[in-house]
Amino acid sequence: MSLQHAVLALLAAKPAHGYELKSSFEQAVGEQWGGLNIGHLYQVLDRLARDGLIESERQPQPVKPDRVVHSLTPAGRAELDRWLSEPSRRARGYRDDFFLKVMAAAHGGDPAILAGVLSRQRTHLLRELRSLAEARTLTRDSAVVALLVTAAELHIRADLGVVDAAEQTLRPEVLAALRAQPSPAAPDRAGTADRAPTADGRAGPGRATQAQAG
Repeated sequence: MSLQHAVLALLAAKPAHGYELKSSFEQAVGEQWGGLNIGHLYQVLDRLARDGLIESERQPQPVKPDRVVHSLTPAGRAELDRWLSEPSRRARGYRDDFFLKVMAAAHGGDPAILAGVLSRQRTHLLRELRSLAEARTLTRDSAVVALLVTAAELHIRADLGVVDAAEQTLRPEVLAALRAQPSPAAPDRAGTADRAPTADGRAGPGRATQAQAG
């Protein structure tokens, strides 16, 4: 999981306790990624410790409660190197909530409903682009965060391309054809599920058919 490996990368720089890791992660990726839940982070740390990828040391403090400082093990360094050496693979197929909405509107056959779905999505994406343009002005001090904003912009422009393609592909005549398609016929299981072979080895009539014949 990428978050586990991001934690390994932060610990490769220096040992740290939980809240240091949370702060370092959020500073590294900026607001576009979103905040890191401290409870989730502790779950990740527990998993990494269980797998022998980090080791933890409890350090007493004079006033505050003891803190647990985590550091990378040789196995953790090897796992981080392995992860960095491999390409990042997407999940198989194209799974997107918007595409399911397009499918539902298209099979409904009403051009007005589909047009509304596409129009609202385009408006939402354009609003996101404007928000990213504002966010870019705050990233001058971090090249990594600026790159993340650029990546977000490229994804949104690709999503806008999907909206454009849907408008060009799913014209009213295409919707009409989709609506006119007959539903797939369910297999006729009556008398076929339990066919007994005849003397020559071919499937004979099912029990239901035999009973009717008798």
